Amino acid sequence: MGWENGAVKILSLLPSATEIVYALGLEDALEGVTHECDHPAGARTKPVVSTTSLPPLDDATPAEIDVLVSDSVARGEPLYRIDEDLVRDIRPDLILAQDLCRVCAVPSGQVADALQMLGSSAQVISLDPHGVDDVIGGIETVGRTTGVPERAAAVAGELRDRVAAVEARARDLRPVRTLALEWPEPAFVGGHWVPEMIRLAGGIDVLGKEGAPSRRATWSEIGESAPEVVVYMPCGYGLPDAEKQARDLRGRGMFEEARLYATDASSYFSRPGPRIVDGLEILAWCLHPDAFPAPQPGRAARIFDGVHE
Repeated sequence: MGWENGAVKILSLLPSATEIVYALGLEDALEGVTHECDHPAGARTKPVVSTTSLPPLDDATPAEIDVLVSDSVARGEPLYRIDEDLVRDIRPDLILAQDLCRVCAVPSGQVADALQMLGSSAQVISLDPHGVDDVIGGIETVGRTTGVPERAAAVAGELRDRVAAVEARARDLRPVRTLALEWPEPAFVGGHWVPEMIRLAGGIDVLGKEGAPSRRATWSEIGESAPEVVVYMPCGYGLPDAEKQARDLRGRGMFEEARLYATDASSYFSRPGPRIVDGLEILAWCLHPDAFPAPQPGRAARIFDGVHE
């Protein structure tokens, strides 16, 4: 049996893992995804085995979402629901999950408990990167497990070459004091791989720490950090919502001195998959717009240049 002909079955319980499966050409073996798996487009046609346990949040503000999530976590309630009947019918051989963030996807422990109850012997791989090379290494891990290590090595090698190109070009530029803002109410600054991305792109992260989780920050702390550039990357949001929220922050008198950018965070910063390298290239442009090419439309937008609208 081979992974590529669909004889062996994969479930992906996080969007970044779904993107990895497609990057490795294993989409025919992918039998189930989450309700958030929307890239590539073919992922939307796959059966959904994991959905949110929260009520509809389409019209909720970031502050309201934070309250709902925080209350559920405080009560020890799972944020995601696995369709156990569908998993039983699929009888997967491999499940891709994570333990990095219980807000982002089903934790591996919850998956293991469900499999034990179902009597399933599926292998579970937890993808938990803390840095850029960890993200790329996850592609190699999936490739080795699924029997396509050469293809994974090729994909990973190309991504590492692009990372190295950004780092080399940024090395001779003046480092820019940078704030990565992942959530507005309450304010969270970027963590995990984001501070490293800032360094690689030629910046100095004023509040984040490489390899450490995203963390809550006060607005006074943010103001005192005096960033030259603020990159707004609200977790889970695309560019149109990020632009609106960033303009709302500007309307409240935030970031009057810094250049302010909004980004499609859901695609290029929140998900630790292949497109994280696109995110690095976007970030390099935000920090050094004269030295790096502008991203494709729909990926990032300058909201304020620090001097005039």
